[in-house]
Parts: sequence; structure tokens; C-alpha cells
Amino acid sequence: MRKNFIIAVLPLFMGLVTAQLLDPNSLTNPCVSRSSCRECIQTKGCAWCLAPASEMGGGSEQSRCFQPSLSDRDRCPEEFTWNPDNEVRVLIERQLSRSGAEGISGGGYEQGAYYEEGYSGSSSMQGSYHEEHGASGSYGSSGHQHIVQISPQRMNLKLRINEAHRINFRYARAEDYPVDLYYLMDLSKSMEDDKEKLSALGDKLAETMSNITRNFRLGFGSFVDKVLMPYVSTVPKKLNTPCDGCAAPYGFRNHMKLNTDTRNFAQEVHHARVSGNLDAPEGGFDAIMQAVVCPEQIGWRKLARRLLVFSTDAGFHYAGDGKLGGVIKPNDGECHMENNMYTHSTIQDYPSIAQINLKVKQNAINLIFAVTAQQEQVYKKLSSHIEGSSCSKLEEDSSNVVELVREEYSKISSAVEMKDNATSFIKVKYYSRCLNGEAFTETNKCDGLKVGDQIEFQAEIVAVSCPEDPADWHQTLKIYPVGIDEALVIDLELLCSCPCENPGSPYYEYNSDKCNGNGVYKCGVCECAEGFYGRKCECSMHDLHSDLTSGLTCRPDNTSLVDCNGRGNCVCGVCECNERKNREEVISGKYCECDNFSCERHNGLICSGPEQGTCQCGHCVCAPGWGGPACSCRTSVDTCRAPGDTVLCSGHGECVCGECKCETTEEGRYSGRFCDKCPTCPGRCEEFKHCVQCQMYKTGPLSEEPGLCARNCSKIFTPISVEKVEVDEEKDDHLCAFFDENDCRFQFVYNDREEEHVVVRAQQEPDCPPKVFMLGIILGVIAFIVLIGLAILLLWKLLTTIHDRREFARFEKERMMARWDTGENPIYKQATSTFKNPTYVGK
Repeated sequence: MRKNFIIAVLPLFMGLVTAQLLDPNSLTNPCVSRSSCRECIQTKGCAWCLAPASEMGGGSEQSRCFQPSLSDRDRCPEEFTWNPDNEVRVLIERQLSRSGAEGISGGGYEQGAYYEEGYSGSSSMQGSYHEEHGASGSYGSSGHQHIVQISPQRMNLKLRINEAHRINFRYARAEDYPVDLYYLMDLSKSMEDDKEKLSALGDKLAETMSNITRNFRLGFGSFVDKVLMPYVSTVPKKLNTPCDGCAAPYGFRNHMKLNTDTRNFAQEVHHARVSGNLDAPEGGFDAIMQAVVCPEQIGWRKLARRLLVFSTDAGFHYAGDGKLGGVIKPNDGECHMENNMYTHSTIQDYPSIAQINLKVKQNAINLIFAVTAQQEQVYKKLSSHIEGSSCSKLEEDSSNVVELVREEYSKISSAVEMKDNATSFIKVKYYSRCLNGEAFTETNKCDGLKVGDQIEFQAEIVAVSCPEDPADWHQTLKIYPVGIDEALVIDLELLCSCPCENPGSPYYEYNSDKCNGNGVYKCGVCECAEGFYGRKCECSMHDLHSDLTSGLTCRPDNTSLVDCNGRGNCVCGVCECNERKNREEVISGKYCECDNFSCERHNGLICSGPEQGTCQCGHCVCAPGWGGPACSCRTSVDTCRAPGDTVLCSGHGECVCGECKCETTEEGRYSGRFCDKCPTCPGRCEEFKHCVQCQMYKTGPLSEEPGLCARNCSKIFTPISVEKVEVDEEKDDHLCAFFDENDCRFQFVYNDREEEHVVVRAQQEPDCPPKVFMLGIILGVIAFIVLIGLAILLLWKLLTTIHDRREFARFEKERMMARWDTGENPIYKQATSTFKNPTYVGK
């Protein structure tokens, strides 16, 4: 069994490897590795060739999957190329409604708008069609057409994998669109004042909604909690009357079915009695679930905007809380209503948030949470997990309920958000040109819509992969506006296979002669029967066993994992090596182990070109005078000797491929063609330094004693005086530069090519810095500082003198203007006082 599996997989593996070797762009071309038609068309940009091998271009019939580009246009004749494109066909396209009363202006269908067989136009037919397919728009028995807000309504789309396709559709808000409003209220004791206020405002609520749309219906329901401990008291007395004037507790009750008799709403609310429970959270999720999934009991209409207003001042129980009361059976999400009462309150657990969200989406319900301030944040978070829901603040006595419903309906109806039911194999992106938009932008939501406004949408649909189950290759994709029971239905067909793979195709032959009668010829290739293998099913298991016995195998040893080194096909125990597009490139050898194109290259040439070497079985065979892995190295060392020199690379390097590779020593790094130069080496500059100083400039340590310079230097060299020192590199001159004890810079050049005679050219005059009179600079700086100080003192004295004179002048002016006697001080009082007796007359 294992051997049969290996033999079955072997042709596919060999085809894969062969295709990659045949195409030089195999690493960037994803098509060449596809060995079957279905794999090929599931790859973006690839096409399959159905032609017989004799009519195919490209040198091999293995490269059937190709890119139909200019470079591959001769790979396959056009009549044999299978390259399906995305294909879309509109089935139903009714015009958008402008008014609920008028239906569609213009009289009905466009050309090619309806293709459903057996459609009679009856209302019953429309109802079943809408329920099954979700398509919007229909004709009733009277000929009146329902409102259409999305167009087209149905289309067929054939889609290739990983190739995006955009479809266009439109949405328009119709006038007088039907509205169903069901008010679901918490009737625990704490909501008693809210109930009375809602009863008083019931007529106003109905009137307000009737002004928005003439096609309006209103309903009412209430809830408390599960009639179990610890949710409510099960003491017989408390069970009947949990509080003064209270009714017995219950799970959910439908008081008033949705109908046009809105005046009855206030009465139903008024007659409804409050009840009581023990814990703070309420059983609102049970009530929401039943109100959503019981369309007949509640009265939801198919083509209507459905509003479910949920009013409470408390939190909520959710899935798992039922265990507190011994209820462990999960909520099934089905309708359980009898006589307008929820019958499974004590049998099933509370629903989960995910269940609520699923049922709200399936039934196109707009859920509005009208809660008090204490619970607002909790329900806002809850609304973010439920599609099409919103949350608003309700006053403590529900006095703002009318404004709340009106505002929330205005928000809901003035915005449109597109969603879909795509599976994990399908990805959908939305683009829209909202109001006053000039170009499409990536968004699925538009706001600020008014009656009659038309919005254009584009949906980009991409199939990311093919499902394993062929039944899933046909899917029904619904694109719908949130909260509205209308949809664009797309009958989606994923192009995951080729027609030539199925019996009945002219390219499908059972036991075909093209496969030696041992397999099925389909899509241009052979699929061998069990026990046979080979490109044309020409080999059998019996041949394989005989080959093993006779020593004819396609592998050099037992350690090899592939036949023919992966570069050929094993045909009945003998390797047939693959052919290359380039006829000069040849694969050879008993096991296809050799070739003449995979050797090392130099400057883009194999083995440095035919003049220097040839490629034989993956290795370069060099011509005389050349060597190295790529025959790029000369074997002669004559080019590594300097003229007149017998030492290779001047003794400072190694001759590699006819060129000197210079070495680096402690003295410095050698360079040059023959490693005869060392700019960083110290040389004999230090040796000649003192002699140049004493002979040219009479400075340095050798000039301190008479005759010392002559005794040490005259026998070695006598410097030649030059105005400017110049270096002649061709004569191997060496430049030296130093500073003496006076900071003067002097340069000289020496040439010691002739060992017995040294030539030195020295600068005539050293470059000395100009002399600086330091005492004068110091005295000048001191004088400058003193002068600056004196100037500052004089300036200060001048400013204070001016200020004093101005103050004295002001004083003199004020003194002259004084009105009292200037000879006396008006505030001076003498120490003695004089009094006169009026009766004394001088006697």
C-alpha cells in the first residue's frame, strides 16, 4: 500500500521539480509549480494549456500552467487555453422606490431584470421567495408593488480564487417606509412611575410616529424575571402578591400585538400591573429573545423597519445565570409563546449576548435600549456587541420617552450600514460614494440621508481559498442594510475546478490511448490507474520490480530520495533528462547528475568564458594558463615581479591569480602593483633629520659642537638646496617633514635607490612662525582695560551729574510755585504759647 502511494505521488513531484528547473523565473512565477488544472486556476494570474504535447511551445509539456503574459504568449495556442474570468449576471433589478404609496416610478422592470422560472406574480409566491432568498421587492395580488430600497436584488457571480471583483449596487431611503415599534418594558416595582408616564404619553408617542410615517404600527410587552428562587420569592403569599398592589411575577408577556390601533396602546400600558422580584438584575434577555423570534405572536411585518424599544432601570441576567435557579438547559433561540406568555422561562437558561446578536441580525431588528442614567454605561457596552442596536438615556420617570424614540428613529433611518453573511472563505470590502462624495472611499456606512437620497455602493468580493467540500463551491451571499429586511442576494459560484476534469468533456478520455490505455487523459495530462506510472502511464509495477532485479534504477544509491536527481523522468527504470529552453544548456549523465550550466561564474560568464574554461558535469575545466574555481586566475607569476627585480611582490606580498596581494607589517601597510610602496612606513627620515638641520639651517643637536656635523654627516650625503621641495614618485622619492626647536617646519626629500649614494634635496629656508612681541601685547591689553574702566567711570559721572541737575531744577520749579510764605515753615510750631486776657485793659 505504501509503495502504491509513493508511485501515485511520484509523477506529481517530478512534474513540480521539472517545471521549476525549466522556467528561469520559477522562483517568482507561481504558475510553474501547479501540476493540475484546478490547482492552476486557483492561482492568481495563471492559465492552463489543454493542447496536446506536440502543439505546445516552450520545449516541454510539463509547463502547462503558465502566466498568459507577453513572455508566455507562445506557450499555448489560444484555442487550447483555459483561463476563466470572473463573470457576473444580474437576475433581478427593480428600480428604487421614491414613495411608499407610488411604488416604483417608471413602470416596473428593466430589460433582463427577472429570470426566475415559474414566477406567477402572486402574493404567496412573493412571500415564500422573500423568506427563502431575502430578495427585496415584490408584487402583491392587487398589483401593488412593495417598497424597494436596494437595487439590484439578485445576481449570479462566478469568481476565481484570489481575484477580486467589484459589484455596484444602490440604496435609497423611501418615503413612508413601514415602521413597526414594539415597546418592551420592565414592569418590576421600581418602574411603576415610568409605566404611568408611558401610559400618559402613549397617544403622543403614537402621534409622533404617525407624523414620521403614515404606515406605522405599535405594540407593547413587559417582563419581570424567572419565577424561581433566588430571582423572585417563591413563598406562596409572595408568589401571588410580591408587593402591595402587585401582580404575580412572570417571565415575558405580550400585552398588545403590533397593529394600527395605536390609541389602544395607552390603555394597555395603563392596565398592565407591576410585579416584584428579589435580585437587582431582570430577565430582560428572555423577553428580547421571544420578542425577536416570535414574528407571528408579536406581529412583525416582512417589509418594515422593526424597532424594539427596551426600557428598564436595572441590569440583566445572561447565559449561565440560570444555574442559580437550577436551570441548566441552554436557551435554544426558538419561540415558546402560548396565550401571549413565555412558557419556557423556568425550563431554559437566559440567552447569551451572541444569541441575541444572531437573532437580531437574522430578523433585521433595530434594538433601542432606553435605560436610566445608572445603567447607561452598561447598556452602551452591550449595544456595541449587538448589530444595529443603540442606547439612550431615559429620565427617571420616562418623561422623555417620546423624544427618545423620535431621535433614535431619526438616527437609524438617516444612516445606512451594509453588512453581509460571508463565510471564512469569502472576504468583502465596501466602498461608497456618500452624499456629495466625488470618489469611492472604503466605508460601509453613510449618514445624513434624507427621503429620496440615493447612495452608490461597491462591494469588492474576494475568494481567499477553495473549500474542501465541493458542495461549498456554491454559496449564497447576502449583502443587506442593517435593520432592514431587504438584501442583495448573490448566487456565488467559486471556480475551483476545470470542466475538462469531469466526464463528458472532449478533454476527458477514460483508458485513453494517449496514456497507453492505463489511465484517464484529462486536461492534457495523464492520470494513471493504480499500478501504473510515467508521463504517459507507460510503466507498471511489474516493470519496476524487474528493473530492481536487473539493476536498472533511477537512483545512484539507496540514500537518494528522488529519481534522476530531480532533473528528469524515470521511464521504466531509465532516466530521461529534462530539456532546457536554451538548447545550449544540456542535462546529462546516467542519473541526470551532470550539466553544462551550473558551474561557477566570473563577471557573469560560466567558467570566465570559453577562452578560459568550459563547464563539464558541474565543474570548470580550465584552459592552459588559467586556474581557480571559475578559471579566472592566471597560473603565471611573471606579472608579480617588478622590472629588474627577482623577488615576487618585492618581498612584501603574495602572488594570487597573477596579482600581488600586499601584506601589512609592524612598520606599515605596503601597496602598489608590486607591493613596493609603504606610505605609512617611517623610512630613513629620522636618520637624516639631524644632518639636514645642521648642514642647511645650523640648528639641531649636531650643531652644538664645532665639527660634530661634518664628522657625522659629510660622508653620508650633502643636501641640495631647493626653493620648494617636490616629490618624484617614479624615482621613489620619500618626503620627510619635521619641526625644530624654534617651531620652524622644514622639509626634505631623499632617494636611496642607489645604496652607496643617497640624494637629499632640502628646503632652502624653513617655514618659521612670525615673531610675536609678547610684552607689547600684555601692556596693550592692560592699557585697554584701564582705558575702558576710566571711560565707564566718566560715563557714570556724567549720567549722575545730569540726573542731579534735573532733580534740582524740578525742585526749584516746585518751590517757586508754592503759595505759602516762603519765610516760614508752615508746619513749624513754636514751643511757647501766648494768651491774652480780654478783661485786662493794661492796668
